[in-house]
Amino acid sequence: MWHVASRPRFAPALVVAVFTLLPLGARAEETAPPPAVPAPALTPTLEPAPAAALASAPAPAAAPAPAPAKPPYSLPWQLRPAAAGNVVRSDTAYASYVGGKGTGGSTLATMLLVSYKVRPNLAPMVRLGFVRNWPPAGGGPGSALINPVVGATYLVELSDSLRLSAFLGLTVPVGMGGGNTPDAAVAAAAKAGVLARSAMDNAMFAVNDFTVFPGVDLAYVSGGWTVQAEATLLQLTRVRGEAAQPDISKTNFTAGLHLGRFVGSMFSLGAELRYQRWLKPPASVTTRAPLDNVTFAAGPRLHFKVDKSIWVRPGLSYARGLDDPMSKQSYDIVQLDVPVSF
Repeated sequence: MWHVASRPRFAPALVVAVFTLLPLGARAEETAPPPAVPAPALTPTLEPAPAAALASAPAPAAAPAPAPAKPPYSLPWQLRPAAAGNVVRSDTAYASYVGGKGTGGSTLATMLLVSYKVRPNLAPMVRLGFVRNWPPAGGGPGSALINPVVGATYLVELSDSLRLSAFLGLTVPVGMGGGNTPDAAVAAAAKAGVLARSAMDNAMFAVNDFTVFPGVDLAYVSGGWTVQAEATLLQLTRVRGEAAQPDISKTNFTAGLHLGRFVGSMFSLGAELRYQRWLKPPASVTTRAPLDNVTFAAGPRLHFKVDKSIWVRPGLSYARGLDDPMSKQSYDIVQLDVPVSF
């Protein structure tokens, strides 16, 4: 009785307290915050640009549209080109004719022209000439370097198909066959060259004169067609040879009409009508026949490139005089024209 009665009374209370605290400790472990873990590094990502930003961004520049090709232009035979360009041109005319006694003669007149653009629409030029003449029976052959020409062409494009060019030329009166005592064969050669060139280059053959000659050309170029009209006024003033040439001054006028048509891109046909008239004739013109003359020419021309920017346009034409004196002397003229543009 004493043994049972002597157990401490706080033992049951201790057991109850232990079992009461155990769940509290477990709950404390369950609710304790986990240890801090470093946050992973943020990796930058590409986000799509807002629609507003895309709308305000400048659009990429569009490639410029290529300029439309200009319609092909048919070069005249003896009229001036209605163009300002970089050109080297060799132009040779061979004329055969019948003299006063029924014997034949011939003349070779060749020109070399060089022009260069100093501005897109302005091209100064220089032109040189040489004549070789085989007269009918009674005279020996002769040759002459004739007056060189310096001048310039100014081009105005009035529209896509209409162009206007103005020209001003001057001669340098140093040609052979001039002066007071010229060699007869040389002087005859210079004179014969006039009709060999259809009387369209009179300033170069007037070796005693200083000549100023303004001119104008109007050309319509469209659809493979070229229609061109030309007019030139020549004022000649004597500067030497007063003993051989009584005329102090003379006035000459030339005009022409050219019609050209392209057949494909490399071949064209061209024809032209030319007119020359003395407004103030030299004293040697005593009859109406040499006062004016009309000629007609026609022929084919090729057009092809030999490099990126070099064009060669060789052509061959045939010309006839339609009135006296050229028709009376049965002039037949063949012209070989080789322009090279770059």
